[in-house]
Order: sequence, then C-alpha cells, then structure tokens
Amino acid sequence: MLSFAELRRREFARLDAQHHAYLDYTGAALYGASQLRAHLALLEDGVFGNPHSDSAPSRASTEAIDHARRTVLRFFDVDESTYDVCFTANTTAAIKLVAESYPFGPDTSFVLSADNHNSVVGIREYARRAGARVRVLPLDEELRLRDPLSVLDEERGGLLAFPAQSNFSGVRHPLSLVDAAHARGFDVLIDIAAYAPSRALSLRECPADFAALSFYKLFGYPTGIGALVARRDALSRLRRPWFSGGTLLYASVAADRHQLRPRHEGFEDGTQNFLGIAALDAGFALLSEVGMPRLSAHVARLTRMFLDEVTSMSHVRVYGPRDLTDRGGTVAFNVHDVPYDVVEQRAREAGVSLRGGCFCNPGASEAAFGLEGARVASCLDDLGADFSVERFSACAESTVGAVRASFGMATNEDDVRRAIDVIAAFRRVAA
Repeated sequence: MLSFAELRRREFARLDAQHHAYLDYTGAALYGASQLRAHLALLEDGVFGNPHSDSAPSRASTEAIDHARRTVLRFFDVDESTYDVCFTANTTAAIKLVAESYPFGPDTSFVLSADNHNSVVGIREYARRAGARVRVLPLDEELRLRDPLSVLDEERGGLLAFPAQSNFSGVRHPLSLVDAAHARGFDVLIDIAAYAPSRALSLRECPADFAALSFYKLFGYPTGIGALVARRDALSRLRRPWFSGGTLLYASVAADRHQLRPRHEGFEDGTQNFLGIAALDAGFALLSEVGMPRLSAHVARLTRMFLDEVTSMSHVRVYGPRDLTDRGGTVAFNVHDVPYDVVEQRAREAGVSLRGGCFCNPGASEAAFGLEGARVASCLDDLGADFSVERFSACAESTVGAVRASFGMATNEDDVRRAIDVIAAFRRVAA
C-alpha cells in the first residue's frame, strides 16, 4: 500500500514542481494523474455516442452510465433495490431537483439548519410558494445544532435539510437526526458535498431520503457532474413541475399529454454528460486504492496539526470547534484586525491556496460573526441594490467573511506548516 508521500509523488507531483500548498479541498479536490491517464485511454479506445439510442456507440455510453450508477451506490453501501442515482450538473442541481418537486403544502413544513449552503437555503422559496411553514434549526457557540428535536417536535412533518458536514466550520452534524426525523414524519435531505470526500458514508446505516453531492469534491475530475442519491420510495413521491428531452415515455402537443419515465430517467434532463460520467470510475478507483479509513485518518491528523497551532495564536480566532470532536478537515478563522482578503492575498503570494469569504453559507456566517436577524434585516433593507461586503460590514459593525483552510488526499505536513507560517507572520507584523 502506497504511503501518502508516495501517492503525492505519483499523483500530484505538479504541486511540488510548482512549490504549491493547496489547502482548498472543500472548494474542490485535486485530480490524480492516474485519473487523467485512465480517462484518456478510455476515450482513445472507445466510440461513445448519445445514449438515447440503440446503436453500438449509444449502447457503450449507456453501459458506462449504468456502471457509474452502480459504482456510486456501492460507494454509499447501498444498491438498486433501495436507492437510485440521478446524475446532475452539481450538488446545487441535485438539491434543486428535490426543491422544485417536493410536495410542499400548507400541511407540511420545511425545516433547515441555519448552517447550510445557499443551495439548500433557497428551497425555502419553493416551500413558501406552496404555503408550507419554514423553520430554522439554530446553532450554538460552537456552530453545532442547538436542540434540533425540539423544533421538529413542533412541526407536522415535511422536509428536513442539513449538511452532514459544514462547508463553513467543518462541524459534522449528527446523522442520527435522519432516524429521529423519520420518526416524526419528515423526509430528509442531506448535503454530503463536504462530508463524503474524506469520510465513508453508509446510506444503509443512515437511510436519508435524499443525498446530494458533486464528484469534483471527491476526486477533482471531472467537473460538471453531481448526483442526487435518493431512496426509490422517496423519489417516487416527487412531482416534477416540467419535462424535457430524455425524461419522457411520450409527449404530445396535439393531445396535450405527457408521461415521465420512471425512477432516475424522469429526473435526468436532456443528454447526460456521458463522457464525463465515464471518468468517474477512475476517481472511485483512486479512493478505493487509498482507502476511506486511511484518508479520514490522514485528514484528521493534518487538521489537528493545524488547529493545535492556530488556536494557540492570540491574534487568531477560530470559528466552530477547537478540537476534532465531530468535525472534519475544514477550519474557518480570522486574524484579528486584518481583513480576510488580505490574509488570502498574503497566502497566495506565499504559494498557499486558502479561501476567503462566507463560503455561500449565510447562516453559519451570521452565527459565527454574531449577526442578529434584526440587525441583518435593517442593514440589508437600508443598502438594497447598493449592497457590498464593505458597506454591509460597516452597517453591521461586524466582521463579514473569514479565511478557510481545508485538507485532503494530496495535503502533507509541509503544506500545513507553510499555511501556519503565513498566519503567524501577522503576529510579528502587529508586534
């Protein structure tokens, strides 16, 4: 079995060749060289056509898609008897499939954690349009969910949505919420885009109705492909508000009739990205070679190294847990009295890739920065179309934005030390 140092030399030699420390794995994983070679060989030897036909090239594409579908299900410890895979453009598109098709109504609720990507927060617009009640699960000072069952107990069922791992703080929210929500009459959507890249997830043990992800978050390549992994019974309860090519058994203009195909075929609009989907196999092969338990331990070790250093710096504030208890390899922080974009710029100049901003997660950001709803509403109403981060920060009299470091397969200790050195240098400047 290859060590992670050997793996880096074989798969990610370009990092050391460019003296680059890549610490933005929650933004996107890096692809391995073997993935590119495998996909190139497949394309060089194969003849693939539009899958919606019966020619040999069409059949080759269909076979590649069906194989990928089974591989995805196997990765999440389930099979076609209970779950289905709808290929989409990304996590956002997978979430939107649920949002636009879920049977919201006056007798249902949409409950979401304050910690959620905007793609999930946006579901509230569909829910409200249908007359459903919208409730938010609050966060505590460590950005963990605060007493979520008390909110669920007050509602009458509907849809619960939360991230398995926060893309802001790295908090891993309790997957036991899935069974607890089911017992209270809720369907459950979990965003696993930040969780699945470094932690095995068994949908057999955690039977979420819907799970959304992007494959470039897992292994970097290909981009532009995500999936909604859905329980077959839950998928059958969705009602699509439109139809398109590829999703239909039939459609008639003259008779004003249409009939969607069953299962995933009714949700995959147009022609699937069949050449990209064929590349997924090499990514899963790389993850299998490394092993998810080894990868989890590798990421946890580097996260602990980073946390131990930055939490000891008096000029740094870390948002969320300060240890590894129920947290993944994502750490959000700020340097006191230094705008996040200045820290990001300094890191870039040192060849270290960090990410700055609110990471499309307004709820976790507001909780981290102590922004109360009334104050946020007042500032947003006053600014209107003149909104900017700078104007909002001045109005709210608060930090808006943070720096995020995240770790993955290619990360090594030298990468982490280089990031720590960048952060530590701000203390020396202040002194």
